[in-house]
Amino acid sequence: MNTSADTLSIRDQVSDEEWQMRVDLAACYRLIAMYGWDDLIFTHISVRIPGPDQHFLINAYGLLFEEITASNLIKVDLAGNKIMESPYPVNPAGFTIHSAVHEARSDIRCVLHTHTRAGVAVSTQQDGLLPLSQISLVALASIGYHDYEGIALNAEEKPRLVADLGDKLFLILRNHGLLTVGASIADAFLAMYALETACQAQVLAQSSGVPLVQIKPQILAGIAAQVEEVTKGLGGQLAWPGLLRKLDKVDPTYRD
Repeated sequence: MNTSADTLSIRDQVSDEEWQMRVDLAACYRLIAMYGWDDLIFTHISVRIPGPDQHFLINAYGLLFEEITASNLIKVDLAGNKIMESPYPVNPAGFTIHSAVHEARSDIRCVLHTHTRAGVAVSTQQDGLLPLSQISLVALASIGYHDYEGIALNAEEKPRLVADLGDKLFLILRNHGLLTVGASIADAFLAMYALETACQAQVLAQSSGVPLVQIKPQILAGIAAQVEEVTKGLGGQLAWPGLLRKLDKVDPTYRD
């Protein structure tokens, strides 16, 4: 007797490559929750699956990040259609932002968006992210800004968001939050770690009420090459295995 698709596990229905992406993306959601960067159910991370169909995975809208697993991620196309059945909807604002980037940037595999307090605080500041810390330079080497247009439900906003991102890896959404992209999930996570840490440091420094010393502009010019050397050319993949080990010790159910 043939087993129907309804009784097959998600693992049985996808390629090994897609399953590994599901595991890594679920891990990214759990890590965002572990570091306290989540916003209940209201932000999102996506990863594009290799292939001509431009399908991508995103969270099931309604689940906390600590509940995300490899199996309950939703696969959608660029029109927002579910490719595999799920009892959960897709966050419409999340779809607008992520589909815009995935459609425009073939070099990008992962898109990560947050609403952290520090990120939102910096997004409201006229001068944006300032060169106050070493880690701020990592983001400043490849950063853009996108003006607030309301909750991201309007497809007409997509080209403006994409234009403001350009070929950059970091985007501050004015009055909204932070966005990072990467050629891998690990790269996008490490980029968010840098941007979020820089925003936290900036808000803390500004709260001191004393004059602040900014890093000289000429130092910024060489930061990209220095980061490449520090990460040994591996980017986020240098830290990713250790992060997974940390997560596995706490709760390995993201792999389900």
